[in-house]
Order: sequence, then C-alpha cells, then structure tokens
Amino acid sequence: MTYPEWLDLNAVWFVLVGVLFTGYALLDGFDLGVGALHLFSRTDEQRRIMLNSIGPVWDGNEVWLVTGGGALFAAFPNVYATVFSGFYLAFVLLLVALIFRAVAIEFRSKQPMTWWRRMWDVGFAAGSLTSALLIGVAMGNIAWGVPIDDRGEFAGTFIGLLHPYALLLGVTTVALFMMHGAIYLVMKTEGELQNLARGWVNRAMIFFIICYAVTTMATLLYVPHMAERVRANPWLFSVALVNMLAIANIPREIHHGHDLRAFLSSCTAMIALMALFGLEMFPNLVLSNPVRANSLTIYNAASSPKTLGIMLTIAITGVPVVLAYTASIYWIFRGKVRLDKMSY
Repeated sequence: MTYPEWLDLNAVWFVLVGVLFTGYALLDGFDLGVGALHLFSRTDEQRRIMLNSIGPVWDGNEVWLVTGGGALFAAFPNVYATVFSGFYLAFVLLLVALIFRAVAIEFRSKQPMTWWRRMWDVGFAAGSLTSALLIGVAMGNIAWGVPIDDRGEFAGTFIGLLHPYALLLGVTTVALFMMHGAIYLVMKTEGELQNLARGWVNRAMIFFIICYAVTTMATLLYVPHMAERVRANPWLFSVALVNMLAIANIPREIHHGHDLRAFLSSCTAMIALMALFGLEMFPNLVLSNPVRANSLTIYNAASSPKTLGIMLTIAITGVPVVLAYTASIYWIFRGKVRLDKMSY
C-alpha cells in the first residue's frame, strides 16, 4: 500500500505508539491497581474475588505492552535501543515484578495453607506496586530528560534515574492505578467487598489528587518544557480541562451507583493525561538532558519511510484484531464476579 506524500508517517507512528501504550495504561492499570489494593481486603474470600475480577483479562491486557514495545522497535529502532539499554536494570526489575505477580495469581489457590496464600498475596501486591512505580519512574525520566551522548547512547546510571521528579511521577502513577483499580472493583463486585471498594475509591482519589497537584507544580517549576505547547496554544488547555472534569465526575457517578460511568470517567482522565504527555513531548521521543540537541525525535530515530509504510499497513490490519479480541473478552466476562470450583 502506498501513502500520499503529505502524510507524515513519522507523526502517524508517534500517535500509534502512544495509543498502544495508552491502551496498556488503561487496561493493565486497573490490574495493577487491584494488586496494590489486594492486602487491604479483609478475608480470603475477598482476596479470591479480587483475583478473579482480573483473572480472565490480566494476561490479555499485557498484550498491549508487548505490542507497544514491538511498534516502538519497528518504527523507532534507535529509541528502542537507547531506552532498553539505558533503562536495562529498571526494565529487568519491571519484568521480574510482572512475572512474579503473574506467578502469584496462578499459584495462590493451589494450596489451602494460610502461610502459602499469604506469601503469594504479598508477592502479588509487591509485584503490582513495583510495576506501577517503575512505569511512572520511566515516564518521569522521559519527561525530565536523560543524558544522551552525540551518538544517541545513554550516558547515565541506574541511580541517576531515581531522582525526585521521577520518583514523584512513580508515586503519582501508583495513586492513579489504585484509583482506577478501586473503581473497577466497585463495578465488578457486590456486597461487603463492593462497600469496602467504595471507600478505597474515595481514599485513592484523595491520594491521587494530592500527588497530581504536587506533580503539576513540580512540572511547572522544574520541567517547564512540558508545558510549552499548551502555553503556546491555549486551546490545548481543553485537554487538561477534560482531564479535570473526568476526575471530578468519578465521585458523582459512584454516589449515584453508576459504576460503569465512573470507570469510563477514570479511563477518560487517563487518556487525557497521556494525550497531554504526548502533546508536550512531540516531536521528541527521548529528551536529552542537559544537551537538548542530542534528543531522539520521531525524525532522527525513525526507520526508513518504506519500513514505516509497510509497518503501517500491517498495523492497520492487526490493531483492529487486537481491539476486537479485547472487546470480546470483556463482553464474555462482563458482570459481577462469582466464585466457583474453577476460580483462583
């Protein structure tokens, strides 16, 4: 398939990679949020219900991360090489955390002993919290900028990635995922656990709003380039306004018992946050700090136009399949969670 010359394939792939990672944040975000809240439940039955609320979908949700990574490799190989080599230890820790929580989900109910289940409960919660924190730290470093030399290679250290702003983004991400996960639990459960989850929604929202306010102030003070495009184009403030309205709508929908609407509001807020992040980063993919000229952009780090065109044709075919698969799974497993002999 050939594409018109006016179509900027580099920008198209920037948007597509952003969409894939946003899909991951939306879907695996509530998985990680449920895991972060796991130890706050009171009984073994409640923890089983929480596990089974994400049981049919958690592994499919992680497909979006794999797909996003594959798209990044295909479209922007230089970025893939720099980020995955520079953040190597951080990504290994992320993979270990994701693997460990997956093992915890599968192994927890294999034995009835209390010590066995508590051990895997702690593993599931720790893996979820660590994963959410590291995802936020990675985004914080992308926004702040990382040291890149004139060859496009990472020139920093792992410890250097754990600066206060990145850690603040990590904690904010944990808070966001906890809020998202609590709303999902309200939607998928009933009875005592649902009432407990409603309380978690309120506390997680307060936690997130405080973190979000502090992060916004820190960004304006110490990372001003992440607000340049909105300042230059005031109409883009509408994206931030959508985000704020969506967050404000969550307690209203929860109060009126519109659990699905509350979850969709949470999804809208996350989409708006990712959109703001992408708008402020464009056309940079990895910002170089302190030497801005060494930044990796959608133009100097991209594959050839021919490769981008071929991969876009494949994406046009493949992404609808992923969307259809995801939609069908959620439709099949809609409704409240019920425990049976096949449950975790």
